[in-house]
Amino acid sequence: MTSNADVTPPVPDALPIELDHVTVENEDAPNECAIFPREASEEQLMTAWISAHDDSFVALESMR
Repeated sequence: MTSNADVTPPVPDALPIELDHVTVENEDAPNECAIFPREASEEQLMTAWISAHDDSFVALESMR
């Protein structure tokens, strides 16, 4: 049997994290979009980011 005692419950009053992004234009590879927390320190940016390639996106209208 597994215990859930180590699971931290979500904090209902926590503020959402604001994200920022930058587009990396590559000459010999697909362009990438790096998404990261807006207020992240340089140290945090080394590990707190997501990279997405151009084929990872879809039109908003197609998901509605």
